[in-house]
Formats: sequence, C-alpha cells, structure tokens
Amino acid sequence: MDPDERILDPNEEPTPIPADPQDAPKPRVRRTHLSLFVRDPEASAKWYEDVLGMEVTARGPQWVFLSFGKKHHDIALIRAEEEAAGGGIGLQHYGLEVEGDLDEWRRLYGMLLAKGVPVVKTTDHKIGFGLYFTDPDGNRFEFFHETVTDDEEGKRVLALYGAPSDPVEIEPLRG
Repeated sequence: MDPDERILDPNEEPTPIPADPQDAPKPRVRRTHLSLFVRDPEASAKWYEDVLGMEVTARGPQWVFLSFGKKHHDIALIRAEEEAAGGGIGLQHYGLEVEGDLDEWRRLYGMLLAKGVPVVKTTDHKIGFGLYFTDPDGNRFEFFHETVTDDEEGKRVLALYGAPSDPVEIEPLRG
C-alpha cells in the first residue's frame, strides 16, 4: 500500500516519504470535537444542555454525545474510572468562540452567574475577551468574543503582546 493508501501495482514503487520535515504532509482539519472524561455522563449532559445550549445526539451506557446543532457531535462525555481525579493535569481549557457583540458575550457572563456556574476569570487577550468557567467535573471552558477578526492581524497582535491574558473587569448583563 502506498502512503496515500492507494493499491500499488506489483512492480510500482511507493511514493517516497519526504526527507525534509517541511515537505511532510500537514493535516487540514475540517471539523473538531472534544472528548472529556466525567464522573456521570448523564448528569453532565444535563449541565451541557442547560448551560451551553447543546443537544444530546447519541448515548450509550458509558457515554453521551452532544452537539451545538450543526454537527453530529461537538463534545463527547465519557464515564471516567471511579478513582479518577477531576480538573488536574490534562486539558487546560476548551475555547468556544461565540457569535454576537460584546453585550451578547456579557449576557452569557450573566447567564453563567445566574446558573451558579463557577467563573474562573475574565481576560483581555488584545484580540478579544475571554470568559473562563468550569463544568461540574472541573473541566475549564472559555467563551471567547473576538475583537480582531483578521487572522493575520490577530497573529501580529498576539506576537506583539506575547499572547496576553490580562485580567479585565467586565460587568455582566442579566437577561
């Protein structure tokens, strides 16, 4: 079998693998999903439905798949081993870029507070604002409101400021 997975004729040489890492193939990601270990997938799924507005798309005895509505699943909740510790080493956070203006982002902040969701911090990244919070198992998420929408400009700003995460006081909006 050739590296590009086509069947070779008996006398055909396979495609050479590039010696220079710069010439190596690179993934072109189309879609993503996140899979998290949780204590109780069913209980956690209720939180994801309530707080993140997700819908359950599939479930099994040890897992639940949820979607933001466009894909078959965006987050998979998998039952962790009984002795598993929550929150520690592993995923630092999962960023969710939200649509809407800054006031919509501030309304999401107010919603989190109203639902008793632990808010970790609010930050100014110079390319947008981050609102960090945790799920019931201690997994950290970020609602991100982008203010610099040109990706090349965003790269320049991040490099200029050293990818900042400066604390910022933002007033949440209720309702």
